Amino acid sequence: MKKAVLFGAKKLAIEDIVALSQRQALAQLSSDKAFVDKITSGEQFVQRLLHQQGKVYGVTTGYGDSCNVAVPHHLTAQLAINLTRFHGCGLGELFSPAQTRAILAVRLCSLAQGYSGVSMALLEYLTLMLNEDMLPLIPQEGSVGASGDLTPLSYVAGALIGERDVLLKGQKMSAKVAFAKLGTVPYVLKPKEALALMNGTAVMTAIACLAWQRANYLSRLSVKVTALCVAGLDGNAYHFDEVLFSVKPHAGQQQVASWLREDLLERQVAADTARLQDRYSLRCAPHIIGVLRDTLPFLRHTIENELNSANDNPIIDGLGERVLHGGHFYGGHIAMAMDTLKTLVASLADLHDRQMATLLDSNANNGLPANLSAAPAAELSIHHGFKAVQIGCSAWAAEALKLTMPASVFSRSTECHNQDKVSMGTIAARDAMRIIELTEQVTVATMLAAWQACQLRRQQSENTMTISVNLSDLLQQIGAKFALLTVDRPLEQELRYWLVAVTNQQLPVYSGD
Repeated sequence: MKKAVLFGAKKLAIEDIVALSQRQALAQLSSDKAFVDKITSGEQFVQRLLHQQGKVYGVTTGYGDSCNVAVPHHLTAQLAINLTRFHGCGLGELFSPAQTRAILAVRLCSLAQGYSGVSMALLEYLTLMLNEDMLPLIPQEGSVGASGDLTPLSYVAGALIGERDVLLKGQKMSAKVAFAKLGTVPYVLKPKEALALMNGTAVMTAIACLAWQRANYLSRLSVKVTALCVAGLDGNAYHFDEVLFSVKPHAGQQQVASWLREDLLERQVAADTARLQDRYSLRCAPHIIGVLRDTLPFLRHTIENELNSANDNPIIDGLGERVLHGGHFYGGHIAMAMDTLKTLVASLADLHDRQMATLLDSNANNGLPANLSAAPAAELSIHHGFKAVQIGCSAWAAEALKLTMPASVFSRSTECHNQDKVSMGTIAARDAMRIIELTEQVTVATMLAAWQACQLRRQQSENTMTISVNLSDLLQQIGAKFALLTVDRPLEQELRYWLVAVTNQQLPVYSGD
């Protein structure tokens, strides 16, 4: 039985959004009277304002720079519908089903804070869409991340009123037909609800939640792959000594060194060794991966603050009977978080690209064959091992590093200079997700190369580095699906197989904070 994620009762965590995005949980609205009263009070207050004063921004006025344009009462319903329509100009690839579920969940969480002037009925419709897997088809491009994710969220609002296409349990159809299949009719927007749906940071925050979770797993896998590289290169495990790391006490860096100690048995330095110090991509791995590990808690705090915020405009304080005009739709915190995350994740791509280069270089890999080729000696000249895979790693790492340019510095004044300083948070989040995908590719390739190195090392000598049972189990898990690369063969499908395993987080990694 799926767990329930309760909206309106307590703050949600990144893991709640991830569970909903993966169909591992169902959305449920709190039935607590205080929550219901708070939502209802906002809706009723907006209605009273319309009757008493006749003027509410975005309800009886135009939007943005057109806020001084009065809209007659008999046209207010059409104004809301037009808002969903004229923003229907998104381009680019569609968000994936998992990303779209996350977007719906994040928007529901924000509206459930009770400061958006929406009805319980609207929250119930969003809950229905999530639980029945009715997903708007949302283009990824078109948001500047201030005044909210207006264009992408217009596809949510448009689907609610039956005017956009959706996927219903994986089948494409019009939203109107989808609602009919669910035994209901499209939603009729109440005053302020179109603006409340669209004027917020749900898209960038949803992608940020998914990116954080993948980056957290990837950081742990990165340590595991580094351990395989050290073992394959017959490196020096004493680089991760506990006393050594006690004198530079960054907690995340210390955690990475501790994880490496779990998998690698420290050995004394031989008196005649010429390899007192390994290359930086091994020796400094805790310092490189540790930066990300130390930053993840701060990024979680920032993302979850945004997740559990009311971030549209104006804010409707139904209980206090106030309309508060501001700029909570500005996605600066998510922009900062994603610009930070993407840089730190790209550094992992760079790290593993360098580890891969060391594994393949016969001048640096401590006696392994060039390109990690396991071809018979008589045919060694015509086989090339992981040579092309390393070229691929260089390409993927370069693309990841190229995308680290902070999106937040590219603010563009738009909409008649009303939106004259914008966050670009949605672009930053999309960049972060792409960098994670590229870094996963580099990590998978390096993992397979490190596995090959470990096998070749064992063929050379029985006196190899002692490793943990867990790391040995990972080697066996890889070996069950990946054959030793002896003669050249296309590796694309094998790389894709392991990439799916990493994306779905099926490989064992270290536990703990």
